[in-house]
Parts: sequence; C-alpha cells; structure tokens
Amino acid sequence: MWIFGWKGPSGFSASSTAEEVTQGIDGSAFTAIVTGASSGIGVETTRVLALRGVHVVMAVRNADAGLNVKESILKEIPSAKIDVMELDLSSMASVRKFASQYQSSNLPLNLLM
Repeated sequence: MWIFGWKGPSGFSASSTAEEVTQGIDGSAFTAIVTGASSGIGVETTRVLALRGVHVVMAVRNADAGLNVKESILKEIPSAKIDVMELDLSSMASVRKFASQYQSSNLPLNLLM
C-alpha cells in the first residue's frame, strides 16, 4: 500500500525537494550539462546544481530563454557558474555543433542530465 509522505531507507519521500536531497553536497568539482534547461524541471535542476556549486552548462534550443533563466538564477545565487549553449536534440547538425563547442571549452563532463 502506498502512503504519501512515506520515507524510504534514504530518508526521503516523493514530496522531498531537490534542495533537501542535495543538502550538504559540495559539487564545486563537477561540471554538468542540463538539457532542456530553459523551462520546467530543467530550470530547477540547473538552479539546485548551481546552488551546490556545480558548473552548469545549460543546453537549450532557445538561447534567449536560456539567458533569461541564467540571469534569474544569478540574482538568487550570484556565485553560480552557468554557461548557456544552443542545442536542439532533434537536429544532428545541432548536436554535432554543440559537441564541438563543448569539446573546445575544455570543460570536463561529470553529469549529463
């Protein structure tokens, strides 16, 4: 039987937030690419990773929307390390261009979300 709010062995439940789950984690040694980072869960993923010190590369179809999200996060977390790069996963040409630009950045890739 499912009981809302039930906490599993981890101590977290379906109602736990990303901030609660990542509390105490230092991600400053990591770099993450977050696809779909200009809306929905991608925005929250980017925000919480940045909050934990991760260098986040926002992979977005619309660079203007991505830049707006970046600015919003920087208002809350001035020390955030965030880059915005265009990526349309429905276009292999866009994927190749993104991969080439990412390689040129010489950033490591620790997380792909």
